[in-house]
Amino acid sequence: MQIDKGLEKIGDLFAGKKTKKMPVYAWQDLALRVIKELNIPNFKRSAVFKVCKQKPRVYIEKCLNDTKELCQTGEKWKYFFKVIGGDK
Repeated sequence: MQIDKGLEKIGDLFAGKKTKKMPVYAWQDLALRVIKELNIPNFKRSAVFKVCKQKPRVYIEKCLNDTKELCQTGEKWKYFFKVIGGDK
């Protein structure tokens, strides 16, 4: 059995590994999906989390699908916020 001389402690194995926190709530997971699919810029990500927390999941998914279907050119995230705000 060969031992790697570069590792001094067992903690060195895990020192370089970063763990990513998983979403606690379903709305957080939905928000991360929306952010990824629509390429939401950093300064608007908190707004996505807020909307996903306040609105029903079905409504968010409908708006996401409408955005992907209807907005073929331009910035999809802007269209998403117009659609999501149009329920008044």
